Amino acid sequence: MLRKLQRKTLIPAQIAGYALTLLVGVAIVLLAVQVYCDLKPLLDSKTDVFSAHTVTVSKNVTVFKTANKEGLYFSEKELKRLKEQEFVKEVAQFNSATFNTSAAISFDGQRMSTDLFFESVPDSYLDIESDEWQWDSTSDFLPIIIPEDYLNLYNFGFAESQSLPVVSPAVLSQVTFSIFVEGNGKSKVYNSRIVGLTGKINSILVPEDFLRWANSEFGSAEEKGSSRLLVEFSDASDERIPQYFEANGLNINKSELETSKMAFFFKLAMLFVTVIAVIIIVLSVAFIIMSMNLIVQRNREMFVNLHNIGYSVKDISRFYKVVVSVITVVDLLLAVLLVLWVRGMYIDRMSALFQTGGGFMPMLAGTAVLMALLLVVCNLFTGRVIKNITNRQ
Repeated sequence: MLRKLQRKTLIPAQIAGYALTLLVGVAIVLLAVQVYCDLKPLLDSKTDVFSAHTVTVSKNVTVFKTANKEGLYFSEKELKRLKEQEFVKEVAQFNSATFNTSAAISFDGQRMSTDLFFESVPDSYLDIESDEWQWDSTSDFLPIIIPEDYLNLYNFGFAESQSLPVVSPAVLSQVTFSIFVEGNGKSKVYNSRIVGLTGKINSILVPEDFLRWANSEFGSAEEKGSSRLLVEFSDASDERIPQYFEANGLNINKSELETSKMAFFFKLAMLFVTVIAVIIIVLSVAFIIMSMNLIVQRNREMFVNLHNIGYSVKDISRFYKVVVSVITVVDLLLAVLLVLWVRGMYIDRMSALFQTGGGFMPMLAGTAVLMALLLVVCNLFTGRVIKNITNRQ
């Protein structure tokens, strides 16, 4: 009898309105989370936009600087002025080798050698991780990182023209060769191997500890400063960046900056969509709360009479809590299925073009958290409204 009376108090339009708005809001939030997870590996590998907006900066080469290379180096005054810019977060310098370096490898009984140049940057700016990226003064092993473009030039340029076999990154990492370091009347030979390929820094890199030691041991005492910088921006989309660099004759990799801008705007768009979806969810919860309050106020006398004849607040509110809880749970499950269906439409095409995340755990975890939060809020309010009405009598 109690359930029959309570079913008559429900307003179908209000229940349907809550179910529809909640489904839309939750589906948008979960889809935003899933798209973010699927695209994050791409953005991380291309721009590191989730950790930093970092680009390589150098001075423009002019006719005058060709004759006098000192103009290519950044002075302390120039570094200080750059660091003081509001859009600049951090500035790191490239350290260059001031000694002679060459590499040699034996292949099929033949020995090939070439001159090299070394540079180093702080490890925090590297886009690879390797347990071998360390140098010990007691060891004869020297790890090296080279740009991905170098391998591509060999595979698709030199190897193609010379009918040589192409080399994969995995094979390249297994090749060992000798590094000869010479200067100040001293020399040393290191065993070396390429431990990683960087898509971010166009230079042959060695550990910073090694380069500092080698410069003091084999290099010249003259401090020339740095001709290239790594600049990390607080906001890569700041319009003052290209203006400042052009006005000061500085060269910046515009493609890196543009990619960072696109990734920044992508993240901003995802945040905007998520905020809108959260607002829809909040409005749907507010809608059902107002609906429950209206139901209680319109049937106040019935609730009071039920309470007076022995029904507790828990008994009276149980029906409404169950209705709201069932609608909420069903909506969230439908939202998950809807997101998986939408993901199935785009993931195959995306996977063919670039690497995707492919994980569901963040989306499912978000669903669980959202479900628990909505159930607690709606059930607490429903019980409180009925309790307030019955306690007034």
